[in-house]
Amino acid sequence: MTQEEDIAAEAAEETHGPTHSGFVALIGPTNAGKSTLVNRLVGAKVSIVSHKVQTTRAIVRGIAIHDNAQIVFMDTPGIFKPRRRLDRAMVTSAWGGAKDADLIMLLIDSERGLRGDAEAILEGLKEVQQPKILVLNKIDRVNREDLLALAASANEKIAFERTFMISAENGSGCDDVMDYLAATLPEGPWYYPEDQISDLPMRQLAAEITREKLFLRLHQELPYSSHVETEKWEERKDGSVRIEQVIYVERDSQKKIALGKGGETIKAISTASRKELSEILEQQVHLFLFVKVRENWGDDPERFREMGLDFPK
Repeated sequence: MTQEEDIAAEAAEETHGPTHSGFVALIGPTNAGKSTLVNRLVGAKVSIVSHKVQTTRAIVRGIAIHDNAQIVFMDTPGIFKPRRRLDRAMVTSAWGGAKDADLIMLLIDSERGLRGDAEAILEGLKEVQQPKILVLNKIDRVNREDLLALAASANEKIAFERTFMISAENGSGCDDVMDYLAATLPEGPWYYPEDQISDLPMRQLAAEITREKLFLRLHQELPYSSHVETEKWEERKDGSVRIEQVIYVERDSQKKIALGKGGETIKAISTASRKELSEILEQQVHLFLFVKVRENWGDDPERFREMGLDFPK
């Protein structure tokens, strides 16, 4: 047993009664609210949220404690019809996460229903053996009759163990989901220390936060062909940290968009990212952003490794 597992086991033993633990794969169409829900259930930001679909590129694990259970959420990329190499890697990652989990949570946007990608995902789930639950999100935007009809239609296609109706945005119904997961996951020791909320390295989380700010600022102008990497992380004697990150784009025109007139856009992105990183790290952050053009970075195996994705042939 590793030192990390020892710490986790000791923390679990301090609770009363048998402990439970397990992995829950959260899958669904793009922009169904998966990252918002994981952040809500974990109680902290572990996955980025933006207006853009397909913002989650690799599996991000968020770790929550509820009653005597440690629930490890696998926030997978949205499943959609892939068109590019990066798309294929993201969708493969999502289905791989589903097959590695103890339980699968299918999240459906109640407004969009079972149209498009949701229908295809239900078909794909028929080949997956793990127990599944259905979670209908954004219920505050749909009337009750339509919600009941949507739940009935989905359950006709897949034998879900339970159906939940929630709002990831305001938290309605989320406690019921957590109660169910805590009681359902198998008995066993916890996988992580009690105070750990993610297994995402801090350098990668910092890059994800900057990528979120980039998309929030430029969700109309900048396509998905942008990527952020943390190249330097230096802890300074005064207790602050110096972080250098590179935003990779594919064309000079995209670089101009990311920089903005007189550097206004990149400064705004840097300010927003630095503020959030300072709050998370609880120390002063000196953040330096650079924008570089790297044509066809979406075909570079090294970039895929940086994102935690397998490079599709």
